[in-house]
Formats: sequence, C-alpha cells, structure tokens
Amino acid sequence: MARVRLMSVIGAGQCDERTAEMAERVGFELARRGWGVVCGGLGGVMEAACRGARRAGGLTVGILPGDDPGAANPYVDVVIPTGMGEMRNALVVRAGEAAIAVAGEYGTLSEIALALRMGKPVVGLHTWSLLKNGVLDAGIIPAQSPLEAVEKALLALEGTR
Repeated sequence: MARVRLMSVIGAGQCDERTAEMAERVGFELARRGWGVVCGGLGGVMEAACRGARRAGGLTVGILPGDDPGAANPYVDVVIPTGMGEMRNALVVRAGEAAIAVAGEYGTLSEIALALRMGKPVVGLHTWSLLKNGVLDAGIIPAQSPLEAVEKALLALEGTR
C-alpha cells in the first residue's frame, strides 16, 4: 500500500455557505490528485474539506481537540482524539506537508503562524494577511480560488523537495 501524503486544511469550525463550498472544493481537488486531508476534525471548513475529499475518494484525518472520537465530523476516516484543546493546532499543521487556510478565525491564525514557524508553505484562500513592521509579509501565498489554492500549495512543495 502506497503512503498517502497529507495536506493540512485549516479554517473555522463554523462558516457560511460560500466558505464551505470553497473548503469542499479544496478537499475534492486535493483528493483528486491523490492527497489526503488532515484537519481539526470538527465542523465548518474542516467538515466541508473532508466532505470534498471523501467525495473524490480521498483519505481524511481529523485531529480532535477533545477526548471523544464521536465528536468528529461524519467525513473523517481516521479520528485522533487528543484531549489537548487548541494545543492540537500544532499537530494539525505538523501532520501536513503544507497548509491551505480557508477563511478562518483566530484559531486559523494560530495554525498559520505555527505552520510558518515550522517552515511549511501556507496558501491562503480568503483568509488572514500578515503585516510585519507595517509591511505585508509574504509568508501566506494568496489564492483566489480553491483550484488555485491547491495548485499553489503543490507548487510550493515542489520547491521544498
């Protein structure tokens, strides 16, 4: 059995329909290319990305903040309950080779920062931007569509191998 490479998909646990559609498309496009999705395993962007990946026959991994495996969204194949709360954000981004941030709240911002600190490429789709000393930081690679986000993440990884 071949090893499935994982991409972190990060975003808020609650989101609007447009954001969910983008996240679902990201998950679908990743799985279509043979990639698995690793996320926080709950609702919102996480559930939508898993739904899209599952629809394309891909593997989904959910790293949960709590101890209850039943808290995972119904599209998670591999459930990892951590009991670590928000500290599990580091595990979510550590498990993926790169991260795609879809919209998101402060938890997403923390995952973006952790991924950048780990030296992992981060692609942002309608998400945060960062200023450092009043200047736009180029750490988050901007994308305008789910397809572009996936393509840019995979392209960024080519430069790290």
